[in-house]
Amino acid sequence: MIFAPLSLGLVLLPFVSAAVHDVQVGGAGGKLEYSPEAISAQPGDQVVFHFHAKNHTVTQSSFANPCGLKDGGFESGFMPVPVNQTDNLPTYTITINDTQPVWVFCRQAANTPASHCGQGMVFAVNCGLDGAPNSFTNFKKSALAIGASLSAAAASPTGAPAAQWTTAAYGGLTIPAAPQVTPVTQTITLGSEVWTTTYNSYPGSPGPTPAAAQGVVHRVVVGGPGKLAFDPPSISAQPRDTVVFEFHQKNHTVTQSSFADPCRKLNGGFDSDFVPVPDNVTSDWPTWSLVVNDTAPLWAYCRQKTPASHCGAGMVFAINAVENSERNFTAFQNVAKALNGTAAAQNTAPTTTPANGAISVRMGGAGFALAVAAVVASFF
Repeated sequence: MIFAPLSLGLVLLPFVSAAVHDVQVGGAGGKLEYSPEAISAQPGDQVVFHFHAKNHTVTQSSFANPCGLKDGGFESGFMPVPVNQTDNLPTYTITINDTQPVWVFCRQAANTPASHCGQGMVFAVNCGLDGAPNSFTNFKKSALAIGASLSAAAASPTGAPAAQWTTAAYGGLTIPAAPQVTPVTQTITLGSEVWTTTYNSYPGSPGPTPAAAQGVVHRVVVGGPGKLAFDPPSISAQPRDTVVFEFHQKNHTVTQSSFADPCRKLNGGFDSDFVPVPDNVTSDWPTWSLVVNDTAPLWAYCRQKTPASHCGAGMVFAINAVENSERNFTAFQNVAKALNGTAAAQNTAPTTTPANGAISVRMGGAGFALAVAAVVASFF
């Protein structure tokens, strides 16, 4: 019997394998994106989401509410991935049942100015073409509008315009005004662990979920031959991360201050105290560590003033400074240099203290008898 080509095609069609679409969630440098952002898929196709560093979700939403969970929609749950993990990445798979659009977002820091969805971390399957009402471009614009609204509400909760400038603690120096901080309570899921935390959310702040249950260790070198600097001078850190300060030659401190008063200890703030290291020491450096427990910026400096102010020379440090804001690390360092630490001793220390956002946890280094002044702070 001879079959026509059309009949042969009809016989083979049911046996064609469904396609698998790979989508990357997040990526190097803490990217807040799905890559690709939108795909076309046929019924029976699978979409496999590969989770990279940080902590993201794959959560179904709707075109009308890009950053809200759709009733009965799918949800991957949070997928924390350490920043140093590059293989064996966790995955989450969905199967496409029809040709209707599927809308997806990351619900990290939902309903806060730090919302990943509000910063454009959305994805779509079978969306409309550009120019169509239900295009991916319009979907993402709606998500970004939600983020902008959350940031505006946080910056000006009463509806009044937010102040743009203020003055430093002394000297009459004009500096960028502090952003409005909103305390947010959120339930965090990290693997098998679930807890509730209250943290300070503000425009540009990171989410409160750690990259890993044990946190990530950040190493910062303090001083060294001919160096009045922290290296690196500014880092980003998540709750549960540990910052290990490794003291090199000379005699330095790690002391908490504030953006408006960089060269003076914040009342109730952390302080390593002086850690002298002789010039002939070349290894087994003493250390002092902090555990980060918030997402708000932390400002610090070296309070050595002999023979001149180290802070005034620019020896300052920051955790979670918002680099795309006016109060970035460089601005903080410039305030320290402008004030130069010279008038700090003549002024009364601040009487109000924001949450430290960190806990001092240990000192070490053979041959050094170093005391630890523990900072009392709540951990989550």
